[in-house]
Amino acid sequence: MSQIVTVPSEILRTPALPVEALDSRIQKVLVNMGKALRKAVNPTGVGLAAPQIGETLQIFMIRPQADGPITTFINPQITKYSQRQISPTGKKGVYEGCLSLPNHYAPIKRSSSVTVKFQDANMRFQTQVFSGFAAHVIQHEMDHLNGILFIDRALEQNSKLFRVKGDDWEEVSL
Repeated sequence: MSQIVTVPSEILRTPALPVEALDSRIQKVLVNMGKALRKAVNPTGVGLAAPQIGETLQIFMIRPQADGPITTFINPQITKYSQRQISPTGKKGVYEGCLSLPNHYAPIKRSSSVTVKFQDANMRFQTQVFSGFAAHVIQHEMDHLNGILFIDRALEQNSKLFRVKGDDWEEVSL
């Protein structure tokens, strides 16, 4: 199984390349990603992009519910963003975190729904609309495929960044 790559690895800043075929290498990457996502605890993994396991490929997986199924996205494109945005306030809402930057969270504003065109784990083309938390996770993972981290979004949005130790949230500078 692959280790999750953490900041400051340059691969996290490298735009990912399209997947051309579902060959044995890509199948191995998919298996490794699924294992890494399922194994991620504290925090529980809800999404994982190929660059996070050291592969510059346009692949990510999401599992918005901890015990739910994993959905695989190959060569994804967000074709539509809703104008309505989700924005956390206080301790309510989604504070975004990342397996590649453990124990750090920020309130990030994202579209409340997205339409995604992608290929599934069998390379079949799909177009689906995702909303709520799943849409939030998808936008985060799409950023990974473009070499963007959630802390970049925090800077853009002038958000605060917090480091969590146990039950304590400490604001840290960006």
